[in-house]
Amino acid sequence: MWVLVNLLVMVGMLVVVPGGLRLLDDSGLALARRVWPYGAAGAVCLWLPRGPVATGFAVIYAVAAGVLCAYAARFSNRGWRAQIAWVTALVSPGVAASALVAERAGYALFGFEPGVLALTVAHFHFAGFAAALIAGLHRQISPGRWADAAALTVPAGTMLVLLGYFTGEFVELAGALVLTAGMWTVGWLTWTHARSGRYDRLTAALLGTSAVVLAASMVLAVSWALGEATGIPHPSLAWMAATHGVANALGFAVCGIAGWRRVRDRQGAGTVLSVSATS
Repeated sequence: MWVLVNLLVMVGMLVVVPGGLRLLDDSGLALARRVWPYGAAGAVCLWLPRGPVATGFAVIYAVAAGVLCAYAARFSNRGWRAQIAWVTALVSPGVAASALVAERAGYALFGFEPGVLALTVAHFHFAGFAAALIAGLHRQISPGRWADAAALTVPAGTMLVLLGYFTGEFVELAGALVLTAGMWTVGWLTWTHARSGRYDRLTAALLGTSAVVLAASMVLAVSWALGEATGIPHPSLAWMAATHGVANALGFAVCGIAGWRRVRDRQGAGTVLSVSATS
């Protein structure tokens, strides 16, 4: 299971975050984009035994994530309603990096065992960064109440899940339900774009795959959170990593970001995608 989790985290570090950052048309992110490949080299820590060397590499990653957090602080001064999804996306790698440093050091951060910390790293790359970024993207390109709902419920659900780590399974279940509502809304909005006829077949297939996989994978998330809160039978963590984790990482995040990158690259930044911190 942990080999699979590490592979998924590497996908987040090396593919999803840098790909997502290129969707943000803002010159202020230039430093973060330049720094990120160096920080992502810290992914080697995932394959080293816990200890000072692994922790050192994790800190390298944390520095790059810290640059995004610093930019998010500037970003948040531009109106929370328009920017909350972007801010959530930009701070999520920082949350993941904090958990990663502690896990690689063998330190029980806030009392959480290494396994929980490792899963936190994965969660905040995909449900945190990728989902919030794509929710914010929809709010930019197709404003309306559904896009507004996605841009609010995805960040709110992500934060509630995190709060549930500290307060109990029922808060985590509430977070899973809110996050699922937001993710399903993101999936539906993505599906409407995929079926709009505006894009080539490969782009439409990538967006459509992202939407369908997301809808299915979040059913598993709810079933697991419900089981944890109530004690009813539910999938094991190993099963969740192999199904929900793989689906969210590859089917949703990688396909979704690749699809939107194709839209942006073929139609020009700012024509269909107006993803700018100043908007």
